[in-house]
Amino acid sequence: MDSENPRVRAVHPVDAQVVEVPVDVAVPAPEASDDLDAASPEHDPDEVRISFLLFPHLTQLDLTGPAQVLSRVPGAHVEYVAATLDPVPSDCGLALVPTTTIAEAGPADVLVVPGGDGAFDAMLDVAVIDFVRREAGRATWVTSVCTGAFVLGAAGLLAGKRATTHWASKPLLAAFGAQPVEDRVVDDGAVVTAAGISAGIDMALWLAAELAGQPAAEAIQLQIEYDPQPPFDGGSAARADTRVVAEARAAAEAARGEKVARAAAAVIR
Repeated sequence: MDSENPRVRAVHPVDAQVVEVPVDVAVPAPEASDDLDAASPEHDPDEVRISFLLFPHLTQLDLTGPAQVLSRVPGAHVEYVAATLDPVPSDCGLALVPTTTIAEAGPADVLVVPGGDGAFDAMLDVAVIDFVRREAGRATWVTSVCTGAFVLGAAGLLAGKRATTHWASKPLLAAFGAQPVEDRVVDDGAVVTAAGISAGIDMALWLAAELAGQPAAEAIQLQIEYDPQPPFDGGSAARADTRVVAEARAAAEAARGEKVARAAAAVIR
């Protein structure tokens, strides 16, 4: 039975057959879950269920920035989901403690997928991709921060969609049939992607406004005193030295391109 809750809006993986991948590598394609074809479950209108995906070597600010915002949304119930309940190491040495497992996680209104170097291993993990696909079939919003977009791509959620990610890896999104764009936060239907790391806070505030209204989101912004005033203006690839940007993008492609091609091949076939 379909839910009357307007937050419930299923997101289904998109066929990406039109994408050509230059590397032919045998990777087990994640099987589509039966949940993707089922009716969306009923969600409590007084509770916003938010799941954050954890995996080894994620960038902690990708997760903790949005968590500080979204956990303050009225009615928010937050879960931190990982393969096991063991602490998950982040890329800065801080360990994060899951509250539930991929196997036991309940349906969420919002799924948040962080990035980091670990995202390029997570996108080749069949259990992780099955989980993302399962949640996409029953969530209102499926979101990513930074290179978490590549996990969404590997789940088949970015084909034909506008999307963003960390500036150094943005061109690689095209392997999944996405249209890379320069915006800091991109919403294309129920899929929302944020640019690098700190952009996750911007995305979370935007999403808080969608979930609870702009006054509530502005109150959260004030609570966390999110009023960036950096000591210098060097945080954008659009304003950085073009040679440095080009070299960093080339290094990112060299380090990550093969894994991206393998993940894209698994989605396409």
